[in-house]
Amino acid sequence: MKQFVPKLFDVMKSYTVGQFAKDVVSGIIVAIIALPLSIALALASGVGPEQGIYTAIFAGFVISFFGGSRVQIAGPTAAFATIVAGIVAKQGMQGLVVATILAGIILIFMGFFKFGNLIRFIPYTITTGFTFGIAITIVIGQIKDFLGLTFTTAPIETMDKLKACVDSIQTFNVQAFLVGAVSLAVLIIWPKFKKLDKIPASLIAIFVAVFMVKGFHMNVKTIGDLYTISNKMPTPSIPEMSPALIRTLLPDAFTIAILAGIESLLSCVVSDGMIGSRHKSNMELIAQGLGNIVSALFGGIPATGAIARTAANVKNGGRTPIAGMVHSLVLLAILLILMPLAAWIPMPAIAAILFMVAYNMSGWREFVNLCKTSPKSDILVLVVTFVLTVVFDLVMAIEVGMVLAALLFLNRMANVTEVKSWKYIGEDIDEHNDPESIHLKVVPKNTVVYEIIGPMFFAAADKFMEIHTDTETKVVIIRMRGVPAMDISALRSLEKIKATCKKRGITLVLSHVQEQPRNMMEKAGFAEKIGELNFCENIDAALAHAEELVAKA
Repeated sequence: MKQFVPKLFDVMKSYTVGQFAKDVVSGIIVAIIALPLSIALALASGVGPEQGIYTAIFAGFVISFFGGSRVQIAGPTAAFATIVAGIVAKQGMQGLVVATILAGIILIFMGFFKFGNLIRFIPYTITTGFTFGIAITIVIGQIKDFLGLTFTTAPIETMDKLKACVDSIQTFNVQAFLVGAVSLAVLIIWPKFKKLDKIPASLIAIFVAVFMVKGFHMNVKTIGDLYTISNKMPTPSIPEMSPALIRTLLPDAFTIAILAGIESLLSCVVSDGMIGSRHKSNMELIAQGLGNIVSALFGGIPATGAIARTAANVKNGGRTPIAGMVHSLVLLAILLILMPLAAWIPMPAIAAILFMVAYNMSGWREFVNLCKTSPKSDILVLVVTFVLTVVFDLVMAIEVGMVLAALLFLNRMANVTEVKSWKYIGEDIDEHNDPESIHLKVVPKNTVVYEIIGPMFFAAADKFMEIHTDTETKVVIIRMRGVPAMDISALRSLEKIKATCKKRGITLVLSHVQEQPRNMMEKAGFAEKIGELNFCENIDAALAHAEELVAKA
């Protein structure tokens, strides 16, 4: 049960005043980093700027308190921006709250049923494809504000946004573009000054942009022009849920849960390597679930572990969940005291920040490398997932990507499975006393030997029917040393072979049946039909048994 004990409780046993001081400093620094990112990601998600702060405060605190990592920092991330914006556009904020709560419940179940290790079964090509796709959708979604365009409609889909940008290019605002370009330049250049990297580049970019717009009275839209900003403490609100709404939002909830699980556990793995620790994956999933539920109840959006903010926490001395909790409390203080100042932030500066977020998360180098070095089937999954993410949505991309990857994997496994016929003659050769040597064996008269190599499952079941006999055959030996597992479809194929052999007066002998196939045969009653004597430990025993059967026939 230790895996279900929050990491906070473990580290408190040896906590020191010195470490507390480091955690507080790190928490303050990470809060300063998280402030502009939380606002920018909230706007990219189609909600108000304070929703991003609510998420970092409530989800961040709960996930740090209950989490399975020592240093995880949670909050809104770019991975959710597209799907959240879609839900808000179609179902409103109420729909987003319901979807986030459902996702939280799914994450809690995933944790209790120990799905933490199963996340790794999602193919790398799918995660790379949709991550790159999300980055492209974020960039497309911010072109409007970066260029200061004015839309006549409010498009929802990514391709519609791109079309609207082209159609509205005549409304290009040079001043907005100038503010965005300067902000982007600051974001690129500032981190190169190592002595100044304690101050987040995004914060400097915002200060410069505000100075430009206010100081030179530039005609550039700010957050205050588009949103009414509140600095009040949110109160919890339970949404109305109907069966119809739940059915509608369940696919989105699953997508949010899967994304939260993948990104949070990936962040945990990265941070483990940085501090030499080991996270509790299932407890982390439970914490992510609790955090998302609390975030939704207090008006926030989906949250997960943020790799960049977690790395910044480690870099600045944070080593326990206290740092994450301090980060949330500092953001709460900023919300209550300084939030009205966020109205001054120019929208092109927000767009520039999101451009950098998209670039840093895109993994474009890995995408290109996979396209160059991967098998064609993997490239197909990668490209299809990417295209569907951009052209349609993340839900469809993950669903189609998983199905396609599974089908291609099954095809690959079916091609690996072989059924070989032994037609050896000559003297028995003892190769290092190995009773399972595949070198020449003396096959008794009227006996045929087939060797199955690879998993026996439904996609390869038809291959097992390639076993042939003639009128003189008395014994068929199936060597199963190379069969690690089988399913019910393969067992049905063996039953058909057994029935054919029985009809022709042929004895079926099985050699070296491994544990899983043997257990399945026994449960299905097939082992009893074969007979205990016809299960042989190795190929030598099977050949000797066949010789006795032929002699008696």
